[in-house]
Formats: sequence, structure tokens, C-alpha cells
Amino acid sequence: MQELKGTGVALVTPFKEDLSLDLEGLSNVIENCIAGGVDYLVVMGTTAENATLTEDEKEKVVAKAIEVNAGRLPLVLGVGGNNTTRIIQELTEKDLSAFTAILSVSPYYNRPSQIGIYEHYKALASVSKLPIILYNVPGRTGSNVLPETIIRLANDCPNIIGVKEAAGDITQMMHIIKDRPSNFLVISGDDVLALPTISAGGDGVISVLGQGVPKPFSKMVKEGLNGNFKEAYALHYQLMPAADLIFAEGNPAGIKAMLAQKGVCSDTVRLPLVAASMSLRANIATYLNDTGL
Repeated sequence: MQELKGTGVALVTPFKEDLSLDLEGLSNVIENCIAGGVDYLVVMGTTAENATLTEDEKEKVVAKAIEVNAGRLPLVLGVGGNNTTRIIQELTEKDLSAFTAILSVSPYYNRPSQIGIYEHYKALASVSKLPIILYNVPGRTGSNVLPETIIRLANDCPNIIGVKEAAGDITQMMHIIKDRPSNFLVISGDDVLALPTISAGGDGVISVLGQGVPKPFSKMVKEGLNGNFKEAYALHYQLMPAADLIFAEGNPAGIKAMLAQKGVCSDTVRLPLVAASMSLRANIATYLNDTGL
């Protein structure tokens, strides 16, 4: 799965002012990412506001992403939730031929034990025709997938090929890197930890910020993977304020504000999320103007 090393981007779902889908805006986001040198695209991740999309809307977003990408970059599809049976149904019944892998978030709200998390993912792996990337994001799910559980899954399920690790804990990340089997991908789910993860031996990032400033972000990741850490960290420290800004009022309100500032798509989000405040928009505009990004 070398094609899933580097910079992946968790795509937003653009909306029009009337809250309907903006598929032209989605096309702009994808073209902006490809032109900026990102390595692969993640469709229907948390950043896509998929919790507020109907099934019909999800199908339209997925179809548009496949159409616009036109085979240029690998595509990863977000398929996760807290109903194991329903996810199995989705994995077995949907046409997933356009995708390279599945990204599956650990069950949220239920707060299962480590054994429950293990059995959940083992059940998905037993039916999935595509490789699976685990997604650990305790801040959203309410439970932490411990390194021991991740390593056990990596060893027991050959088609579980990696983890998007977003616990915000570099020590936990390093434990996974230390004990993983060969070829198991360790991918940062935190933009600000992307380069530190690579420095520790990780394989890249699935980024939110990467779609706002794809050229410098993907260059930072490439330089890091090539061992050019002086150049990579110069970019890292330039981009750190941007990461702080886009998450200051929640995701994806911040990144949509940045994309709107750059003329890529609107900053509209659906309730219960609200658009970025005027002060945050002004701070993002100042950052972009000051850095020339």
C-alpha cells in the first residue's frame, strides 16, 4: 500500500447558501488538492459532515468525487459507525471498485471495551474486499483504541493495513510504530503531528489542512519522508498557526472558512455546526495574506 503513504486529504462537503450540496464546489476542492500535489483523497470522512448527509446525498458526493478524480489519485472511502451489522452490510453490498481502501472509525458513543473494539474490526475485516485503515479519534468517539489492540488487529487480520491515529499523543503513536508488523501504515490524524509522526518512523497523514494549503503541506510531508527534516520543519513551523486557526472553532468550519477565503468553495456548514466567526475569518485571511499562501 505504498500509494497510501504521504499526504491524504479528508475532503469537506461544500454546501450552497440554501444548505444544498455544492457539487461544483466539491470539484474545485478536489482539483485544488490534485494541483497541490497531495497523494490520495479520503471521501466521506468525519470532515465531510457525513452525519448530516442523507443516503442519497452521500451517493451523489461519492459519485462526484469518483468522476472528478478520474483515476488520478487513490481514493479511500470512510465507512464506519457504531452498528457493526450495518457496516458489514455496507461493505458487502456497495460497489467499492473505485476505492483503494476503507477508513473505518472506531465505534462511537457505545464506548466498547478493547475486546469489543477488537471483535468489531475483526468482523469488518472478515467480510471486506478492500484493505481497512483503522481510525482512532478518542476526542470524537469517547474511547481510545490502545496500541496493544491496534497491534493485535494488525497481526491477526492481514487486510487491516494501517491506522489513522488521532489521539493527539505522540508517545502512543511511537508505541504503535515500535511494535507494528512490517508494512503496517501508521498515519497521523492530527495535522500538527504529521511531521513528528514521520520523524518517528510513521508513513504520513490524513489531513484537514492539506486541502486548504495543499502545496506547502504536501511538500512538508514529502520532504519529511525523504529525510530532509530541515526543510520539512521550516514548513511545519510556517503551517502550525494555520492548523491552530482551522480547528479553533471546530472542524470543518475552520477549513471551510479558509477554502472560502481562497475562493475554492463557500464556508457554509450544516447545523449543529455553525460557520466560523467573523474574527476567525479575519485571522485566517491575515495569515494567508502574511504568508502568501
